[in-house]
Amino acid sequence: MVTTGLILLVAIAILAWGYRRALPYGSVGILAWLQSAVLMAPWLLFFGLFALGIYINLAGVLVLLLGSTGLYIYLGRRLRAIGQATLATSKNATAPETAPESELGISADESEVSGPTDRVTAAPPTAAPGQPTMAIPTEDLAQIEGIFGIDTYFRTETIPYDQGAIFRGNLRGQPAETQAQLSARLRDRLGDRYRLFLVENQEKKPTVVVLPATMDPAKTTPAQWVLALVLAVATFLTGLEAGAILQGFDLIQALSRWPAALPFLVGLLVVLISHEIGHWVLARRYGVRLSPPFLIPTWQIGSFGSLTRFESLLADRRVLFDIALAGPAAGGLVSLTMLLLGLVLSHPGSLFQLPSSFFQGSVLVGTLAKVVLGKALQEPLVDVHPLTIFGWLGLVITALNLMPAGQLDGGRVVQAIYGRKVAGRTTVITLILLALVSLGNPLALYWAALILILQRNLERPCLDDITEPDDARAALGLLALFLALAVLMPLTPSLAGRLGIGG
Repeated sequence: MVTTGLILLVAIAILAWGYRRALPYGSVGILAWLQSAVLMAPWLLFFGLFALGIYINLAGVLVLLLGSTGLYIYLGRRLRAIGQATLATSKNATAPETAPESELGISADESEVSGPTDRVTAAPPTAAPGQPTMAIPTEDLAQIEGIFGIDTYFRTETIPYDQGAIFRGNLRGQPAETQAQLSARLRDRLGDRYRLFLVENQEKKPTVVVLPATMDPAKTTPAQWVLALVLAVATFLTGLEAGAILQGFDLIQALSRWPAALPFLVGLLVVLISHEIGHWVLARRYGVRLSPPFLIPTWQIGSFGSLTRFESLLADRRVLFDIALAGPAAGGLVSLTMLLLGLVLSHPGSLFQLPSSFFQGSVLVGTLAKVVLGKALQEPLVDVHPLTIFGWLGLVITALNLMPAGQLDGGRVVQAIYGRKVAGRTTVITLILLALVSLGNPLALYWAALILILQRNLERPCLDDITEPDDARAALGLLALFLALAVLMPLTPSLAGRLGIGG
């Protein structure tokens, strides 16, 4: 109950903060805020009533989701129409050749942009002693500056940055088309030696950053391949041990009984492999290289999933979204299928017996179990088919990887939909919530440490980091995040009693 209340308070605070931030942007800002509110409303209603002990059945939830998705898409169309009208008006009203600095969106004190790292500190174009100097050779810089024009990006200033340069100016066309045109011109002049990013600065104005190709994501080293192999072997062992514990014996003390634990390991591997196949298929479609999966072994359930790095630059946030969500979608669907089949095949005398109170540990699993098993959940022990266990644990693994933090799949989904600033904030909020939940569940502390040490940094920006994914992707991403929450959130005792779950 406390966890549910905290999540509701955080969600309401985010909506209030978003509304305050949207007001200065007029109708465009309000429409953008309404989109977020519309998508969150069904879940705020569901979990708000859930905290009060009132349960909305699955049919009601589906109706709410369909209604909110339709309204979200309608608001998105209105938002794009207003944005295009504003852009056309701005183009007609301002001549780029004579536009003053304020009309170009350039401020004299602007010093930071969101570039291919978390924050970029810009240096003066003419560096004083002790300050950064331009790393790009003069000949190359002249070629790069020549790609800009009044029809694409009207450059007003060049600033050294790391091994590349920042080009301030005014975007004259659509972000995706402009980035593609500028990148093509850059390749024609300098081949494959440089990469062009179109990002937003701290004032949310388009900015071009050019970096040398030597700063592309690094490929997996032989040592990292060895580490991935070691983690895979460790996951095989922890998977067998978890299967043995589930059947009431210790694998180390009864090594000869390992075949009895093998089905659990197979079920675990099916979930993990389907997850990775989802990532791999979409990455292959977009021509993106992925590192090998670095599995996370654990004694509790065999594995907590895997960590996978991008070894290529991503074209845009749509690509980031599709690859990030493909893994949880594939693993989640396989896990849900196993869970439903397991529940349907469960009968008195099935291999496993679970205390009925176990089904109070998840809103989603408990609800599905009630629909399929009915009054059997009122007994102290419930006989279940092994697929039920495999599917349930697969859903937990999928949900943990969908937490909206850092470079977890959920963090990548949030970054793709809402951008780096929002993804950074959700990472902090996730860590705070995990710290609070860890007071009653040590597993949350483990995940907080894992994110803080290995996954807290966001993904580097895409080449076109301004164009957002379409409304359908945004709705699908939020649906995945809230379903993950429904998997991890337990039923309250009062609601479990009303549903007839538990003795």
